[in-house]
Amino acid sequence: MIVGIGVDLVDIARFERTLERTPRLVERLFSVKERELKPRSLAARYAAKEALIKALGGSDGVHWTEIEITPEASGRPWFTLSGTTAEAVADRGITALHLTMSHDAGFAIAYVMAESSGTGESSGMGEEAR
Repeated sequence: MIVGIGVDLVDIARFERTLERTPRLVERLFSVKERELKPRSLAARYAAKEALIKALGGSDGVHWTEIEITPEASGRPWFTLSGTTAEAVADRGITALHLTMSHDAGFAIAYVMAESSGTGESSGMGEEAR
């Protein structure tokens, strides 16, 4: 059962300017692995994290660096959650998260769907989120 959806759109140039003005923002928003990526990929990941918060219905218990977007071998983006963020998602009864994101024409977009199976099983969130 779908329990939440979220979408976010980021202007990549504006995002880059924000990161230039506030370099420490990268440390507050992204995992160590994500920090190595190009700005357009960071913008897409920022959009994904914002979309996740919207799908969750709020940011209580959510910490940006505990949300990592990692690709599967096929390239499909995947949420890897840890710490209190993983707990907050589980406490909301969410058993699967679906993510798609893209960047083109100066914009990055992400769409997230959160599901609850009602069985207590967890899937679709990466090992650390289980």
